[in-house]
Amino acid sequence: MHALNKNRPLRRVMLASAATVSGIVMLLALKPHTAPTVITDSAAPAPSVSSSASPGASSGSSGSGSSSGSSGSSKSGSSSTGTKTVTGNTVQTRWGPVQVKVTVKNGKITDVTAVQYPSDNPRDQQINDYALPQLRSEALAAQSASIDTVSGATYTSEGYQQSLQSALDSAGL
Repeated sequence: MHALNKNRPLRRVMLASAATVSGIVMLLALKPHTAPTVITDSAAPAPSVSSSASPGASSGSSGSGSSSGSSGSSKSGSSSTGTKTVTGNTVQTRWGPVQVKVTVKNGKITDVTAVQYPSDNPRDQQINDYALPQLRSEALAAQSASIDTVSGATYTSEGYQQSLQSALDSAGL
């Protein structure tokens, strides 16, 4: 005999009610995803640029060679060689902030470092250990912020690109 037999309507009503209640409980237990939030340039602090120049034309007599800047961008450079270290805006992603520091020499990107990136849990660390070296090599190869997104690290990649672009804009590239 079949469980939903027409001779037993009460059994059908009970099964339908149980299925409905189970479905509602599962829907209420579902955690909705939140949309990623991105800080625009107007809400974020201006990127910092660090560059220092030797006051004289003589070589090797500049003294202490101190640098100016904020947000930890304290790499000294010379205007004759055109070395600058620029820290991009902090971009808030779904999984945490992303911020990039770029070193530019003679108009070329020579180094890119992720200053901030999501690392709150082991999964974030695993993803970023894989993604950040790829993003760095892409940026160095492209010499711009037009880089590919790393599969599995979409939010980090997008935040990296935006912070990199703000740093490059501040560096004048």
